[in-house]
Amino acid sequence: MRLQEALLLSDKRDYYEVLGVERGASADDIKKAFRKLAFKYHPDRNKDDGAEETFKEISEAYAVLSDDQKKAQYDRFGHAGIRGAYSQEDIFRGADFSTIFRDMGFGGDDIFSRIFGSMFGGGFQTSRRRRGPPRGRDIETRIEITLEQAAFGAEVELSLSSSVRCTKCGGNGAEPGSQVITCPQCQGRGQIQQRTNSIFGQMVTLTTCPRCRGRGQVPEKPCTKCGGNGLEEKRRKLSVNVPEGIEGGVYMTLRGQGDAGMYGGPNGDLYIQVIIKPHKELIRRGSDIIHEVEINFPQAALGTEMEVPVLGGREVIKVPSGTQNGDIIRLRGMGMKGRFGKGDQLVHVTVSVPKKLSRKERQLIQELQEELGKKKGIFG
Repeated sequence: MRLQEALLLSDKRDYYEVLGVERGASADDIKKAFRKLAFKYHPDRNKDDGAEETFKEISEAYAVLSDDQKKAQYDRFGHAGIRGAYSQEDIFRGADFSTIFRDMGFGGDDIFSRIFGSMFGGGFQTSRRRRGPPRGRDIETRIEITLEQAAFGAEVELSLSSSVRCTKCGGNGAEPGSQVITCPQCQGRGQIQQRTNSIFGQMVTLTTCPRCRGRGQVPEKPCTKCGGNGLEEKRRKLSVNVPEGIEGGVYMTLRGQGDAGMYGGPNGDLYIQVIIKPHKELIRRGSDIIHEVEINFPQAALGTEMEVPVLGGREVIKVPSGTQNGDIIRLRGMGMKGRFGKGDQLVHVTVSVPKKLSRKERQLIQELQEELGKKKGIFG
C-alpha cells in the first residue's frame, strides 16, 4: 500500500509548475496565475477533453499554495507532506474559490456543489446538488471596429452560428405527442454515486448521469429533428453595444447569449474580443490621440494655420510662430474617453529641411543667414 501511494504521488506535478509561478511567488502572483488558468479551463467554458482534469489539477495547486500553512508544509515535505497531513476535503477547505469564480462570472453560492462535488468525490458533498438541464457552452468570437466607433461608442451587428432550442420539440428533446419521463439510470436524481476503494480509504464520487446529463428526465421518444438533445444549429444576428472609449483587445461578456443548454437548459455566455482597426492618420496612446504633421521652415518661423484630422472630422489649428522641430500642439479634450475624463489630441510637429534647393531658394536662404548674423544653429 505504501509503495502504491508513493508511486501515485511521484506522478503528481509540482504545484508551482502547475500554476506556472516561481517558488517564492507572492500571494497575488499565485492568485493571478490561478485566475488566468481557471478562466481557460473552467468546465463552464471549456468542454474539451482533458480540460476537466487540468481544472482539478490547478484548483488543488491553488488550494495548497494560497494557504500559508499548507504551502509551508508542501515546501518542506512536498506532496507526501500534504497527503499525510490533510484529507481530500481539508486540502480544499478555506480556499477562496467562490469569490474568484463569482468575479469571473462563473456562478455564486453553489460553486462547491456544482464544480467540486462531482469532481473530487465525497469531500465536497453538500445539501445542494446540481439538478436539471445542463448549461449551454460559452461562445467566443471577435468584432472589428474603427477608431471612431471606439471613441464615440457604436451599435455593431454581429452574425454568428450557435445552438438554439429546437423549433420542433421546443427544447425538451421529446418528439411532439410523446412524453418526458424519469431517467431510469439515475432514477431522476441527475447524478450517479460511485464508491471506490483507494489508498486514502473509501471514496464516494458523484458524477453527472451520462444518460440524462443531470436533467433527471429523458424523452420517451427522441425528437427526430434534434435527436433528443433539444438543440439545433442556427445562424443569428445580434446587436452589440460597444461602449464609448473601449480599448482594443478587451473582451465584452454578453450573459446568456451563448449556446442554448440541452433539454431547455440555460444558455451559456458570449465572449466578444474587440479589435480596433488601424487609422490611416491617427494613433491611439491610452486616452490620447497622436497625429504627426510636417511643416517647412518659413511656416515654423512665421506661424501658420493648417487642417488636421481629428476623431470624427477635421479641425483647423494654429501653428504659432517660432515653432521648433519636435514641438507638440495639444488639443484639449479631443482624445478618447478614459477613466479620468477625456484625453487630448497631440499634434507632433516636424520641421522639414529641403534636401535640394533651387538657385533662387539658395540665394534667399543665404541672404537670410547673413541677415541673422550667421547665428550658429540656423541651417547648420
